[in-house]
Amino acid sequence: MTPTARRTECDHCAGPMPLMARSDARFCSSACRQSEYRTRRIAERQRVASEQAARVPAELRSRPRWVRYSSRKVPLRPVAVRTDSRFAAVNDPSSWSDYATVAASTVGEGVGFVLTAHDRIVVVDLDHAVVDGEVLPWAQRIVDSLPPTYMERGRSGTGLHLWFRGEVPAGRRIRKNELAVEVYSDRRYIIIGDRVSGTPLELAELPNAAGVIASLV
Repeated sequence: MTPTARRTECDHCAGPMPLMARSDARFCSSACRQSEYRTRRIAERQRVASEQAARVPAELRSRPRWVRYSSRKVPLRPVAVRTDSRFAAVNDPSSWSDYATVAASTVGEGVGFVLTAHDRIVVVDLDHAVVDGEVLPWAQRIVDSLPPTYMERGRSGTGLHLWFRGEVPAGRRIRKNELAVEVYSDRRYIIIGDRVSGTPLELAELPNAAGVIASLV
């Protein structure tokens, strides 16, 4: 067996390796090893942040309205809290967090955004709107009638979420035959799915959101 060539320089600081270092050693000291680990962690966070920026509008990421969610779609805090419930609540801002924290957390299944009236953000949820990758005609008609905006596929892969700036007096659920539309702007949390390719990374204005949606359905 050919022996492994001994490194002569530290992988982190490029300084000389100690004379008695093991043949498979990469760093000249524990300080360099720890520093290299921190460097990799920073690079990984930057990579994740860059990928996230390509999927979620900055307007949402900048707001501390984020939670995790369980397999049963129950909102969760992003970190364990010994002195409080592990669950989050849409009416308890102390149970929400910033985007970076929830994105880095391994609690639950994924991330969600809490809607508040103060933010004036409206989500139009088209349920069971996608079959075999194709948007159904009733849903496509609604999408085409609304301003181009940030849109994502729901967790199930069959729903669409359209995000706007605006407000509705109260949440609504509309069911007409195959049509299924929900509209919310307060005290709800929305599970974040995958951005629909080609849609803006910005939220369009939707004045009189309730009236507009009612006219479309």
